Amino acid sequence: MTLEQLKYPIGQFESPAKITKDILSQWIAAISSFPTRLKNEVNHLTNEQLDTPYRANGWTIRQVIHHCADSHMNSLTRFKLALTEDQPTIKPYYEERWAELLDSKNMPIAPSLKILEGIHERWTVLLNHLTEEQNGRIFIHPEHGKTFRLDENIGVYAWHCKHHLAHITETKKRNNWK
Repeated sequence: MTLEQLKYPIGQFESPAKITKDILSQWIAAISSFPTRLKNEVNHLTNEQLDTPYRANGWTIRQVIHHCADSHMNSLTRFKLALTEDQPTIKPYYEERWAELLDSKNMPIAPSLKILEGIHERWTVLLNHLTEEQNGRIFIHPEHGKTFRLDENIGVYAWHCKHHLAHITETKKRNNWK
């Protein structure tokens, strides 16, 4: 596999020209089912397997799991800010630095799996009840220098779930792990 394929096993996110209700429903379903799909892929892995990078100079599977908890906590907060404030500028964070902290590098994965379960349960309820007007609300991401609509960001996070799950499943395949 090329480095690009290792980094982006499902490709990069591409927003459709028009985000329909059907597309939103598929994205929300992907977000909703992510904690269970992730848990099914990683619960039986050994510490040695969890500490295996998904690519050379990449994060370990353990770091990927903890990153998902960190990222999705931030995303839910961003959604709530966009729903309750007028075009808020969100606070970016250094995900690569967070991944190097002790809780991301060395902790068991169970706490992050629990975090993801709770966040996604709440997030799914919120996403399933957004109005068309709410889906069009935006936040400003200063790091990217652009605005994000909530409906598009739902797609970004559906992709994010699949993207990191693929890091794990592809690593398992390459190493012949069950």
